[in-house]
Amino acid sequence: MDSDFEESLKKRQRKNPFPADTPRKQLEQFPMRPYAVMGEVNFMQEEDIRLETTRARFSNVLKRHIELAERLSRDSDKMIFERLQKEFEAARASQTQEICLDGEEWNDGLLATIRERVHMEAERKAMPGDIVDYQEIITYRVGNKVICCLEGARIGIQYETSFAGEPCELYHVVLSSKSFLEKMTVLEHTIPFFLPIQEAENDLLSFNAMKFIDHVAELLQAYVDRREQVRLIKELYGNQIGELFHSLPYHMIEFLLEDTDCKVTVSLRYADLISVLPSRVRVLAFPTPPSKKNSASSPLINRRENPARLSCAEDALRTMSLPEAFAEIVLNLPQTLQQIFPHRVPT
Repeated sequence: MDSDFEESLKKRQRKNPFPADTPRKQLEQFPMRPYAVMGEVNFMQEEDIRLETTRARFSNVLKRHIELAERLSRDSDKMIFERLQKEFEAARASQTQEICLDGEEWNDGLLATIRERVHMEAERKAMPGDIVDYQEIITYRVGNKVICCLEGARIGIQYETSFAGEPCELYHVVLSSKSFLEKMTVLEHTIPFFLPIQEAENDLLSFNAMKFIDHVAELLQAYVDRREQVRLIKELYGNQIGELFHSLPYHMIEFLLEDTDCKVTVSLRYADLISVLPSRVRVLAFPTPPSKKNSASSPLINRRENPARLSCAEDALRTMSLPEAFAEIVLNLPQTLQQIFPHRVPT
């Protein structure tokens, strides 16, 4: 009986090695294995893997979308561009005078004169007989816009874009109206399909053609400026950028910087499509999860640190061009991260 009782007591102790009356201090002396910590690390790693998979899929979708958009618009846009470019070159070759306008010289009255001129020329050419009164052919230059009188009572605007003093693409808009007194409409154009040319036509052209022409110039130049800024950082700092996403008009831009111990995400939003500096900027630094070797040796670094906002980087992006701000961010990034995460363990 005694042996049976002793055997039963040993079994109970094996199931619960700490009797109910064991003092608290005595319990604290027993070493605890980090099962919970290791479980949390494994969960974090699985979460990171799922996030990376999602980002990779999203990146592929964006690339396919851009390729499809280019494929759908490439051929037709190219044909229209080549035809209009030849027509603009012919108009400028036959001009008798080019007038450069500045400031208040470009106004509604001048545009009305141009409209009257193209309709009068169309009427003269429609008159019977071979004798047609000679009319001076004038081309007007207003900043980065060249305005020509085209055949068929049409007004052509050629937009010249540039970046850092270097010329970029040419774009065209052709305006037409049935008579001098009727409102003008956009007959054809070579503006990228993702820029709101139709909205600008509905909102501006019907009551102020001059504002419409100037607004389209701002849209195009701002688009080219944002696009070229992104192209330049990819060219200069491509090895430091992990991922980069952007909308077609480049008014939403996101990219990832990979530091040895942190991932820095940059998110830029522009207030409108004529902005060249972002209105909403968010830069976050995420400490990368520790390696298994480090996590086993130091329980302190198993705690997942919250991401931190890099305010200095955000200020630079709000006030400087993207390549200039990028250079400043990269230069100051190691010191900034060390100040925010002083207990990081270098990999």
